[in-house]
Amino acid sequence: MERLRAERVSYCYRTKYQTIEALKEVSCSFAAARMYAIVGESGSGKSTLLSLLAGLDVPAAGEILIEGENLRDMDRDRYRRDTVSVVYQAFHLFPLLTAMENVMYPMQLQGISRKEACRRAGMLIRKVGLPEKIFGQFPKMMSGGEQQRVAIARALAAGGKILLADEPTGNLDSENERHIVEILKQCAHEDGLTVIVITHNPAVAAAADGIYRMCDGRLKEEESDK
Repeated sequence: MERLRAERVSYCYRTKYQTIEALKEVSCSFAAARMYAIVGESGSGKSTLLSLLAGLDVPAAGEILIEGENLRDMDRDRYRRDTVSVVYQAFHLFPLLTAMENVMYPMQLQGISRKEACRRAGMLIRKVGLPEKIFGQFPKMMSGGEQQRVAIARALAAGGKILLADEPTGNLDSENERHIVEILKQCAHEDGLTVIVITHNPAVAAAADGIYRMCDGRLKEEESDK
């Protein structure tokens, strides 16, 4: 089932001296229960596309459709709160909150009681393979791999259908990279999420069900053996 689609999306950055075409009539589609990789050189437009899919801005031209509904016509704040979550290379955990509190945060924004948010947060932290001793730890007390797992648990806490990840293994060693990729694949194949990963890493891209390559603001789907 198609969940997310970009139709001839273009986007420009304007500076004092020039206009930069970051995206040029990009079209792509993403289904439920599949993991996708978007690859390409730095500056090719990957992160710009991800920010538009996340609802952080709207295209200059073209449409982004979520299950057929135009994102431009939606409440984008609510879309980012309830439908889409983003995981970043730098983790972006709240430094003064424990692992448990970080994961509880998006649920409390949705009005879920503290008791229920705590119960669900514990389940999610275990789901990404972390022990209970992590619950009360602050980010600076965790390894990079542990922080990224907590970040994924927090992204899942909102209960959305779309998970976007911007270089999620970029700061990790090969063992933690493998664990994170397995968690993301599980989110897609077992939990039914649409998972879209921006990556420079060929091994991460090879794990995806579909691959798009970005070059100079244009997107092309690559052949996949899956």
